[in-house]
Amino acid sequence: MPQFDTIIKDGMIVDGTRMPRFRADVGIKDGVITKVGRLDARDAARLLDASGMVVAPGFIDLHTHYDAQVFWDPYCSISGWHGVTSAVIGNCGFGFAPVRAQERERAMLTMTRVEAIPYAAMKEGMPWDWVTFPEFLDSLERHPKGINILPYVPLAPMLIWVMGLEAAKSRKPTAAEEDQLCRLLDEAMEAGGCGWSAQRLHPSSNLNTQRDYDGTPMVTDVMADETCLALARVLARRNEGFIQMVLATGNLKRDATFFEQLAQVSGRPVLFNAVQCTAAFPDLHRKSIRWLEKCRLRGLRVYGQGITTDAGLTFSLADFNLFDDAQAWCEATTGALEERRAKLADPARRPALRAARPIVATADLGEIVIVEVHNPQLKHLENMTLREVAEREGKHIVDVMLDTALADDLRTDFYARAINSPLELQKEVVAYEYVIPGASDGGAHTKFLTAGRYPTEFLTKHVREHHTLSLEDAHWRLSALPAYCAGFSDRGLLKEGYSADIVVYDFDQLKITPVEVVHDLPGGEWRRVQRAEGYRYIIVNGEPTFIDGQPTGQCPGALLRHGKANLPRHA
Repeated sequence: MPQFDTIIKDGMIVDGTRMPRFRADVGIKDGVITKVGRLDARDAARLLDASGMVVAPGFIDLHTHYDAQVFWDPYCSISGWHGVTSAVIGNCGFGFAPVRAQERERAMLTMTRVEAIPYAAMKEGMPWDWVTFPEFLDSLERHPKGINILPYVPLAPMLIWVMGLEAAKSRKPTAAEEDQLCRLLDEAMEAGGCGWSAQRLHPSSNLNTQRDYDGTPMVTDVMADETCLALARVLARRNEGFIQMVLATGNLKRDATFFEQLAQVSGRPVLFNAVQCTAAFPDLHRKSIRWLEKCRLRGLRVYGQGITTDAGLTFSLADFNLFDDAQAWCEATTGALEERRAKLADPARRPALRAARPIVATADLGEIVIVEVHNPQLKHLENMTLREVAEREGKHIVDVMLDTALADDLRTDFYARAINSPLELQKEVVAYEYVIPGASDGGAHTKFLTAGRYPTEFLTKHVREHHTLSLEDAHWRLSALPAYCAGFSDRGLLKEGYSADIVVYDFDQLKITPVEVVHDLPGGEWRRVQRAEGYRYIIVNGEPTFIDGQPTGQCPGALLRHGKANLPRHA
């Protein structure tokens, strides 16, 4: 009988530890790396040739919203196409458990705006064979997975479960309700949760960008500090789990102090979202990095998740929601399609829309490009910026945008250049060694955003092209550092005794393909995607899931309760 199920032969090992690369073979048995060194090919039931290839640990994505998509797409694409072998779901406090049967509809409607997940896809693609959070994990366990899934306990559903939607948006929990929240968190952690998450974008903040279905704040946006600290104490008592939070009150010093307090009270890692550069505020990311470094020197485990992709957006006003930091735009783009049309055509609203300065999606509305129009009479506008059209027609840029969209039945595709596009500023974010790359938002905003490509972009742009960091450092950042932060017990490194989550790729040929529109979601819905080239093998728990970019049909992924898998190992 062969000693190994699989041997990856003659690859260049970059093991995730930041030690120098070396040429060796990798032996895998029962989904585990059992030997790294010079191995005899005759000892393998299956031989994978890695000559001329980099062999490294699979990538770990700590910020996704695949909570719905995992039920119809086991590979959680586009992340699974780009070498992600493990992903954390339930970010920002958003999710689908615990949710009572009568509240399912409202839960899905919330996600249509806050994370722009198409309603028809959720309605058709989610089994809803759970009510409680432990039952949700059991459902995930039953469904085939092409990557590993680590679940946060999202706070929004829990607050609604205990207090009701309106109460959760209007008051603090009572002492009895706070006790119930802590008991629910204990129950969820006992079932396998990896910690808890929340978005707290205070209504008074100019960064209140992600709203509920009706344009109001999310319940976590108005959650009290005391509630957060009570839940942090649950993790302290359990001595397990970590916290992910998006926080903006309009007072940067106060926000930083609260993150530090969470880390002190919980004693657990806290993931700050996000470290992002922008030309409009060129010192913003520098302040974040200086603060993170002070936390490190004080021994506080506060980590920054960095926006390391060119996060440009292609969108139409039929369903766009990322101008929600400007109240006039939020109100005008809330509601069904006919409501949007009427509001955006209303001349009485135009002064407020012109005066607003939404900054999250783009630093300059005038730089937005008209990519594609469907009305033949407007074709001459394609590939022009709003400013160019405004100057030609003697109109305000907002009027150009709205008049074009309305004349095109709101189907016009616009492109907003990424606010983090200045390369020299991006390189400053990437260069700080304790920023975790990513924030892919995988599964969310799929009609606008393809940030799930981030591992491939990190390697091609920042290692191969601009030499911002070494290949060894890059793989430590893409795998080992997020694994440590999230509490993965046996993943993130390519070493003996660790689970065989592995990428094998041609460093020189690695590339990201152009954006495509694909109609592959349930309910007839569509999304934008970008694929990868250059990955020879993507391996999850010892089983190839992709070979030369093509799915193998195998689904060896596991639900990682408490960061570990209870795997039926593969013979």
